[in-house]
Amino acid sequence: QVHLVESGGGLVQAGGSLTLSCAASGRTFSMKNMGWFRQAPGKGRDFVARIKWSAGSAYYADSVKGRFTISGDNAKNTVFLQMNSLSPEDTAVYFCAATWKVDVTSSPDDFESWGQGTQVTVSS
Repeated sequence: QVHLVESGGGLVQAGGSLTLSCAASGRTFSMKNMGWFRQAPGKGRDFVARIKWSAGSAYYADSVKGRFTISGDNAKNTVFLQMNSLSPEDTAVYFCAATWKVDVTSSPDDFESWGQGTQVTVSS
């Protein structure tokens, strides 16, 4: 079991930036992919970005490509999400996720471990 704790959410004006962090503990040696998802009120959990832990390969949703950057610190078992040029449409609860699977899609069903989420609110 991998335990994930997100931090870094908050309130920011449109056009601003935030960096989210997700610290992993427990069976971190089993992690092969980590990802960020978000859920706006009344909507489903949407893929934002994911990173293949060993290779560092990153994948993004079209809606955030060019604005968000996912990165990882293997030594600290921490994954980051740098978010720039934020808009009100980015307002959501952001969740960190991890999986032992090597090959995954962008579906939340591919991830077994989840953090509690951190709120990001972007004001216009």
